[in-house]
Amino acid sequence: MRHLGILATTPEGAALCFRVFCQQGLDERGQRDRPAVTLDCIALARSLPAWERADHQSVRATLSVSAQGLARAGADFFACPDNTAHVALEQPGPDLALPGLHIAEVVADQAARNGHTRVGLLGTKYTMDGPVYPRALAARGIAAEVPVARDRVILYEIILAELVHGLFTERARQEYARIIGRLAARGCDAVGLVCTEIPLLVPPEASPLPVLDSTRLLAAPPSPPLPAIGPCRPGAAARCDLTRWPPLRRVCRIWSSNLLDAG
Repeated sequence: MRHLGILATTPEGAALCFRVFCQQGLDERGQRDRPAVTLDCIALARSLPAWERADHQSVRATLSVSAQGLARAGADFFACPDNTAHVALEQPGPDLALPGLHIAEVVADQAARNGHTRVGLLGTKYTMDGPVYPRALAARGIAAEVPVARDRVILYEIILAELVHGLFTERARQEYARIIGRLAARGCDAVGLVCTEIPLLVPPEASPLPVLDSTRLLAAPPSPPLPAIGPCRPGAAARCDLTRWPPLRRVCRIWSSNLLDAG
């Protein structure tokens, strides 16, 4: 049985990831049995100033502390239920203490399986303006769209002032639905909820478009095998052969300086 480490920065998305992962483990194993999970959370406030000055290396250094803690706790790999964090995790630098699952790859794989061709993205300003999702979607022939500038500000303000604090209001839900409707009018055939708190605010029935729920996809992927990365490269901390452990048949990446040579 593999041991999952959850590398968290905010409690709401991490808690949803934890619950879904454990529920999936119960479904797979039965009899109240679940895979082992360890969660480490360094508060977002510790890295937010670095995000504001676009110092992604400092954010990566902060995240690496969590990865080290998870490794000491015995985790075999980590999942990071923070879409924005992947912007920093993709920066060049020393290998982290554990291999990690890439949330954008998981979401993009599901978009491709669903046959989507144009996906709107709702997340923090760093995620919406960043390269992670456009690149992952483009690799599968899928276009990425983001809301107009004013709507991006509204989305981010709601995330930072409300969602990460566990506040989910009808006003915010209506704003998100309005923005998703505008993406639909621009030709999007799905919307990626690529901030892990957004699925708690916008369930599928409240969205004008089909949703790609980054939190649940990270925690409980579909069972058909996905393209998988084999053994971790020399020098990495652990072997990463997740194809043998349902439900984690998915892409796993070692966050290192050799970004394009995941292996």
